[in-house]
Amino acid sequence: MKILITDGISPDGAKILLDAGFHVDEVKLSPEELLNKIPDYDCIIVRSASKVTKDVIEAGKNLKVIARGGVGVDNIDVEFAKTKNIPVLNTPMASAISVAELAIGHMLAVCRFLNVSTMDMRQGKWPKKEFANGIEVYEKTLGIIGLGNIGKEVARRALGLGMKVVAYDPPLAPMDFMVEITSKEKLLAKSDFITLHLPKVKGHGPTIGKPEFEMMKNGVVLINCARGGLIDEAALLEALNSGKVAAAALDVFENEPPTEAQKALINHPRVSVTPHIGGSTVEGQARVGTEIAYKVVKALTSSHD
Repeated sequence: MKILITDGISPDGAKILLDAGFHVDEVKLSPEELLNKIPDYDCIIVRSASKVTKDVIEAGKNLKVIARGGVGVDNIDVEFAKTKNIPVLNTPMASAISVAELAIGHMLAVCRFLNVSTMDMRQGKWPKKEFANGIEVYEKTLGIIGLGNIGKEVARRALGLGMKVVAYDPPLAPMDFMVEITSKEKLLAKSDFITLHLPKVKGHGPTIGKPEFEMMKNGVVLINCARGGLIDEAALLEALNSGKVAAAALDVFENEPPTEAQKALINHPRVSVTPHIGGSTVEGQARVGTEIAYKVVKALTSSHD
């Protein structure tokens, strides 16, 4: 059986697939090229770049498995895949630690002006007085919206920093340590920091928009290392300019790469940004590659039987 990998995989992951006896092609393809190539393959493995649309699935006449090396599957038409009885696999645990550490890193960065002081010092400045009013995270309240695998890892690290942690999660995942579960409204009202760790649901508006900003404390810090579109970016820029939001940290954006219209947000002095690298660590990528490879082997072996 043939496997197409369009966005790369770790060497260990590729070895697992080859050792299992599969033919593996690892190649970057444009959307048009993917439509032309997919009929030859039994399985496609993607990350976030490639889109497995309805048309791709329809064209994949031999497709038995669709796999995403990562947490979300919003670049795959999961519902249409279901109608074709094609399982969609992902790796919800593999990059959880990597994303959680980035979220915490961003939080600390904006609290101590790491992003802007670095740029100022490279320009020969010594902004000691300008950045003398940093804040500690110790004994502050962190609100986590979405208490899945990543949200739990963030909670563990926040508790280790001496923070109080409250969480809102509609499916209400059970916790094995002390986190206060509350409503979204109460979380917004009492949190000094708010971090998002949930998927973007098609057809739903942003999780954080103008009404939510109005419920928040003045001077709140907002972090999004989950999905672009969870925060209304225009409303966030307005809240930053008014002082309602003291700082924001963003790894994900409504458009990726961001457009010219998003530059005001990205260049804002109280915003820390990274280019969607939450899961991009050596350790995280190794776990993603091996986990998705083992899942694909199991699924293809089962379908073959």
